[in-house]
Amino acid sequence: MSRQLLRAVLAGSATTLILGLAAPHATAAPGPSEAARDAARKAASTPGTLDTLSRFFAREGAVSKAAADPRVQGEAVPVYYLSPEFVAGGKGAPVARLEFLASKAVSSDGQEASLWTVERAGSWKVVNIATGDDETHYARVGADKLPGGTVFREPQIDAWYVQGRGRVLPLDADAVRAVGSDGASVGAYQKRVHAAYADKLPGSAYAKSGKAGGFAEQPSAEPSPESSGPVTVASSVAGAGALAALGLSGAALLRRRARQRG
Repeated sequence: MSRQLLRAVLAGSATTLILGLAAPHATAAPGPSEAARDAARKAASTPGTLDTLSRFFAREGAVSKAAADPRVQGEAVPVYYLSPEFVAGGKGAPVARLEFLASKAVSSDGQEASLWTVERAGSWKVVNIATGDDETHYARVGADKLPGGTVFREPQIDAWYVQGRGRVLPLDADAVRAVGSDGASVGAYQKRVHAAYADKLPGSAYAKSGKAGGFAEQPSAEPSPESSGPVTVASSVAGAGALAALGLSGAALLRRRARQRG
């Protein structure tokens, strides 16, 4: 091995050791199968779900339930959230983990909603309805920015990213504020989220104090697909787990969904 090549190898090894991350944290999160995507979309398109969507779109009087005429557009997309294992620095942990599949729904007057679906007891069910189309929107933006990358959300600050090729790239204004317009290496991103959230993971004093969650709150009167009561993030088993791990309440998430995208 030449002296120049040896120096390059040693320099790369030193960088990895200093950052404590690059190689072991760049693994890709597993994605859903085509069959799962198809089943999730079918769950979002059932007559019962469409009836609930009619009530959802009519909840503020913008359109009547009878005139809402909701429809599901496009395919169900996988939605990934920042992984607590990655935050903790687990060896080989992917940056993000799959939480649910989302389908975009629109009403006759142009309102948009996101239907969250998860697999329960062998079948796919809609467990939450959220205003807007963030999930499908950022899936498209991320695919354009980094084809083949994993689009994921950091729920604590409502930031969206795409990760791949050793980089974490921002997809919205919150993400730009977190990692800069050029993004960050996977290693540098892990250092940032570890510093921000490691003391809020399950089992931490923060979590035991009851601050990491707050899912008993009732933030809005949006109808759930499975009941006529308020929708909260806690109604999604997967979503609630990710948010609790990072110390974000369901109320905070739904308030953020009302913001304009930056």
